[in-house]
Amino acid sequence: MNKFAGLFIVISSFMAAQRQMSLLDCEEAFQKNNLQLLAEQYNINMADADLLQAKIWELPQLSGQINAYNPEDKKVFDVGHAKGAQVTQLIYMGGKKKNEIAFAKSNRELAQLQFSQLLVDLRAQLRITYFDLYYEKLKLDNTNKQLGYMNDLLAAYKVQSAKGNVSLKDEVRLQSIVIQLNNDKVGINKNILEFEQALKVLTGITDDIEPQLSESEAKDILTAQPFGDETELQKKAVENNADYQYNLKLIDNSKLYAQWQKSLNVPDLNLGAGWDQNGGTFKNEVNLMVGIPLPLWKSNKGNVDKANFAIQQNQKNAEFQKLNLETKVQAAYKTWKSQYDQLTEIKSEDLNNLELVYNGMLSNFRKGNVSLIEFTDFMDSYRTAALQIYDMKNGIMQSAEQLNQLVQTKIFY
Repeated sequence: MNKFAGLFIVISSFMAAQRQMSLLDCEEAFQKNNLQLLAEQYNINMADADLLQAKIWELPQLSGQINAYNPEDKKVFDVGHAKGAQVTQLIYMGGKKKNEIAFAKSNRELAQLQFSQLLVDLRAQLRITYFDLYYEKLKLDNTNKQLGYMNDLLAAYKVQSAKGNVSLKDEVRLQSIVIQLNNDKVGINKNILEFEQALKVLTGITDDIEPQLSESEAKDILTAQPFGDETELQKKAVENNADYQYNLKLIDNSKLYAQWQKSLNVPDLNLGAGWDQNGGTFKNEVNLMVGIPLPLWKSNKGNVDKANFAIQQNQKNAEFQKLNLETKVQAAYKTWKSQYDQLTEIKSEDLNNLELVYNGMLSNFRKGNVSLIEFTDFMDSYRTAALQIYDMKNGIMQSAEQLNQLVQTKIFY
C-alpha cells in the first residue's frame, strides 16, 4: 500500500510541474511577468521624470547682509543700524526652457519606441519558442512510438540470435536503428529542455509548459497567407517597424537638442529686488536689480556644432536602417514563400500514405511478407522523413513570425 501511495505522490508531483498552456495563455503571462519588459518600462518612467524636471525653474535666491563692524561707534555687529536683503530670480531667455521641455518630450517618445520594439522582439521569441517546443514534442512522440516497437523487436531477435535461429548480423542491423532512434531522442529531449527553460524565462512561469495547440489550430497557422506582396510588406514595415521609427524620431530628437544648445548661447537675465536699511542713498531704500552676462562670445558653440553633426549622423543611420529593414523583409518573405511552397508540394494524401505504408510495413514484417533488409531500410527512411516533415512545418511558422516581427502589423490572414 505504501508503494502505491509513494507512486501516486511521484506522479502527482510530476503532473503538477507540467502546465498545459495555449499560445494566448503564454502571451498573457509574458506581458504580465516578463522581467525584461517590466525593467524596460522604467525607462519610460524615468523619461517622464526628466520631462517633469525640465519644467521646473531655478529657485529664487534670497541673500542679506548685516553690519560686521561699525567704525564710528566702534561696535561689532551693529545690526540695529545697518542691514539689507535681496531676492533674485533667474529668467531664462531665448526659449531655453521651452526647448529643454520639447527635447525631454522627444526623449519620452524614444523610450516608448524602445519599449515597443522590445515587446515585439520578446513576443516573437516567445511564439517561436512555443512552436519549437510544440514540434519537438511531436517528434518525441513519434520517436517513442518507433522505439517501442523496435525495442520489442530487438529483444525478440536477441533471444533468437542466442538460440542460433537468426544471424548476429540481423540483430546488429536492428541494433543500429535502435541506437539511431535513441540518439534522436537524446537530441530532441535536449532541445525540449532548452525550449522549456526559455519559456520559463519569457513567461515568468516556473512550471514546465505543455503546448496546448490542436492540429486544426496548427493547420490554420500554417496555411495563413500574408496580405500583400513583397513590395507591400516592405512599405508596411517602413510605416510600422518601431526600430526604424526610433531612428526617424532620433533625427527630430537631435534637431530639438541642437535648437536647445543654440538657445543656451543667449544670456539669461537675473532679476531681483533689494532693501537696504542705511547703506544706500536713502534710508530703507528699495532697489531693482538686473544682471545679465556680457555676450562677448558664444559660450556654447562647441556643443552646438556637435549637435549639428549628430543630426547628420542620425540621418545617415536612418537611411541605413530603412535599407536594412527592406532587405530583411525581402529575405524573410522569400524564406517563408520557399518553405511554404515546399510543404504544399507534399499533399495531405501523401502524408496519409506515409503512415499507411508505415503501418503496412509493420504488419507485413510480422507476417513474414517483408525481409529484414527491406524493413530496416524503410524504417530508416521513415525516421528521417518524419523528422523532416515536422521541421518543415516548424520552419514555416518560424519564418512567418520573423516576417511579423519585421512588419509589426497584422499581415497574415
